[in-house]
Amino acid sequence: MRGLAILLFFNFVGVFLHQWARIPLPGSVLGLILFAAGLFSGIIKLEWVESTSHLLLRHMLLFFAPVVVGAMALSGVLRQQWLSITLALVGSLLIGMLITGWTASALMRGRDDQS
Repeated sequence: MRGLAILLFFNFVGVFLHQWARIPLPGSVLGLILFAAGLFSGIIKLEWVESTSHLLLRHMLLFFAPVVVGAMALSGVLRQQWLSITLALVGSLLIGMLITGWTASALMRGRDDQS
């Protein structure tokens, strides 16, 4: 129970910071960053949240149920716009892969130049 309380606390703190301080990151991401900082700094012990996190990971499929239901509800739109959706997904995937590759190559070249 303590592990769930800790995880929820950090999630709520992240949501609060997002709304109050207008930080342009989702509240759940802010909470995750704060939680990771707490773990790395030793403020939070891994043993406190380990069993709860394993339970949540085992049942992670339940978190995707709303997405599946939403996709089923929008099946008509998906059927009509399948080509543009597919092109957008493939295009953004390729652009992301190219930028990642170029960035990694540039970083590796910079590291080799310093040696």
